[in-house]
Amino acid sequence: MTVTTKPMTIEEYLTYDDGSDTRYELVNGELIAMPTESDLNNRIASFLFAIFLQSGVSYYCLRMGAQIAVSGARATAREPDLMVLSEETAAALEGATHCLITQDMPPPLLVVEVVSPKQETRDYRYKRTEYAGRQISEYWIVDAIAQKVTILQWVDGLYEEQVYQDDAVILSFVFALTLTASQVLNARN
Repeated sequence: MTVTTKPMTIEEYLTYDDGSDTRYELVNGELIAMPTESDLNNRIASFLFAIFLQSGVSYYCLRMGAQIAVSGARATAREPDLMVLSEETAAALEGATHCLITQDMPPPLLVVEVVSPKQETRDYRYKRTEYAGRQISEYWIVDAIAQKVTILQWVDGLYEEQVYQDDAVILSFVFALTLTASQVLNARN
């Protein structure tokens, strides 16, 4: 659902407050209300946060609820379910008044989107293009509805796609993990 009538800038978006607890993304200058996450989606994001922490990723490089500015026809800021930042990106955010990775900051190493019902096009198509524009090394699309985990790896200017299902071991090109699609989709070790 679109909330604003005139296109917003990133600066206007960062100061927008309608007095509610509604979360928004800025998409081509339009304020879009984000749907409430399901319990499973929250569990999957939390599970992955814990897995990355256990695998040695520093706590200060893990972000839930952070946003990233991406290219669009107008100003666009997305809020992935989970991001793993590089040391440089974490340092660039230090002291920021808003947890927004701007266009002048290095991109995160990894972005994870957990697909919500009726949001497939947003995660598979639009965000894929937007994250490619930021040259994010790895983009995970975790789809509990379709029972698959899609890993997109940034190679020579394009994303190469690998789909994992059931007990297939997920191969991250950025992190050494021993994790199956089933473990991620069910948020269980």
